[in-house]
Formats: sequence, structure tokens, C-alpha cells
Amino acid sequence: MSQNRNMDYLNRKQIIYRTIPQDKPTKIFDWGYYYEDGTNDCYDLFRSRAKITTYKSLKWHLLVLWYLNPTLELKDFKELANMLCHKANEFVTFNISQEMIDKIVQDVYMMDLEYPPKNRLRKIIFDPMCGLDTDEKLKIVGQLVGRSRKVNKYDIYDMMLLINDRSEKITIAKIAKLCDCTPRTIYRNMGDDLRKEKELLNSEL
Repeated sequence: MSQNRNMDYLNRKQIIYRTIPQDKPTKIFDWGYYYEDGTNDCYDLFRSRAKITTYKSLKWHLLVLWYLNPTLELKDFKELANMLCHKANEFVTFNISQEMIDKIVQDVYMMDLEYPPKNRLRKIIFDPMCGLDTDEKLKIVGQLVGRSRKVNKYDIYDMMLLINDRSEKITIAKIAKLCDCTPRTIYRNMGDDLRKEKELLNSEL
């Protein structure tokens, strides 16, 4: 995980960028929560090595930050956006003009957040304070995936994030081994969005 990012700013300003889902879990464990049908209510920004590479992704990150921090004044939100867009702070991979930053900020700030921003479905959520290392987390995910007997894209995504946490290249063969299934099963259930995510995560190693 890239720790060259200016996370100190977020922590110092007490900006919320991670949340535990409010949805009722299927089962609660000492290490966290399991959602049999998945939950969209897990926002965990800047967890992986992957940086923001597009304007669309930047807008989504800012939308989530505003949603999680509704008491931010516009001037503070602008400051947060400028920090995020300053390439030296290691959040983005491209240079962004001040004019474009101001436009995105205004667009996001004017959006109605009656409904949460769209988010990827997650089935397994580890408590940040659970104390488990990545290998232990992978073992738990593998056990839960094996118990369900049917690998889906949400299981694959959880595996990808954990492999990335180990600073390892994500491969189809590696995911298949951890899920105790064939590579063909992974290919069949992965989808174009996860293939792109895999390449993005690998590019940041």
C-alpha cells in the first residue's frame, strides 16, 4: 500500500474516508463482518496502491468524501480537493488545472446526496483494528468462498485487494488457487470492470 500519499492531511483535518457499513451483516465475527448478499455501504478510500487516474474517478472520490463529511464548508472542501489534486501528494497520476478542479468541486458540491454515491458491492469487511495480517485475511476469505461453493465477482474483488495488500502481482492463477477453483471459473466471473481494476492495481506495484 502506497504510504507516500499525504494521509497526514486527512488525519489532521479529521476527514472521514473509511466507514463500516450500517447494513445488518449476515454474520459477525471477531475479525469483522460477512454479508451473504453483499453490501454497498463500505467506503474505504485510498486502501489500495491504485491512484486516481481519470477525472471520473476523481469526481467519485470527491463525491464520497463530501458524502462522508457533510459538515464541511465549501472553502474547506475546496482545500481538500486541491490537496487531493496536487500530484506531489500521490493521490492522482495526472496534472489538473485549477479551473478544472474548481469546476469539479462546484459540480460535486451542488449534487443532491439524498442517496449514497454508487459503490462496489463487498461481502467481507475486516475491522481495521482486527490485528490480522494479510495471509490470515486471505485464509478467511478463502474459507468463506469455499463454503458458498460458488465464486462470484465480489469474492474475486476481495481476493484482488488482499493480494495487492501483500504487494504481489494479481494473476488469474493466483486468484483461482485462493478461491479453490479453476482459472476458467475466475475468467467467467471476473467481468471487464475487474479486469481493468486488476491491471490498475498491478500497475501501482
